[in-house]
Amino acid sequence: MYAAVDVGYPPGGGARAALVLSDSPEFARLTDTRVSTLDDVAPYEPGQFYKRELPAVRAVLTELTELPRLLVVDGFVDLDPEGTPGLGRYVHREFGFTVVGVAKTAFRTAKHALEVHRGASSRPLYVTSAGMPPEDAAALVKKLSGPHRIPFALKAVDRLSRGLTQF
Repeated sequence: MYAAVDVGYPPGGGARAALVLSDSPEFARLTDTRVSTLDDVAPYEPGQFYKRELPAVRAVLTELTELPRLLVVDGFVDLDPEGTPGLGRYVHREFGFTVVGVAKTAFRTAKHALEVHRGASSRPLYVTSAGMPPEDAAALVKKLSGPHRIPFALKAVDRLSRGLTQF
């Protein structure tokens, strides 16, 4: 089982974590979805985003009867080449499975992130990983299902985390 996760923040407060599951690492077919809501979240702190997102990610992952082999997160695994942990590293440490971070925007210190171009977009995605060599993670992101810059699984969890049901 493979999973992708994202966290949204409803206008009324709290957090909504969404998870999509697949039987293939390319997410060619989604097999299930999960959504978990938290009433309270930590305030935003630059470079400390995991404090807001990790509790919601933890909540949606604990709804599963079996943990995934690999989790794709919308964000970074490490925030710099020295290994300052980001959301993905904290998830990897806590759960032990492979985590691939896919960020849509560059982070000033994440000079180690590999750029991946998908579809016809000239804008890259920034890939980091834990439990998998970075080059393998970048190759996987390149192969993720969907013809556009944003892979279908990440588009789906983004929409679910915002309370939308149609991908």
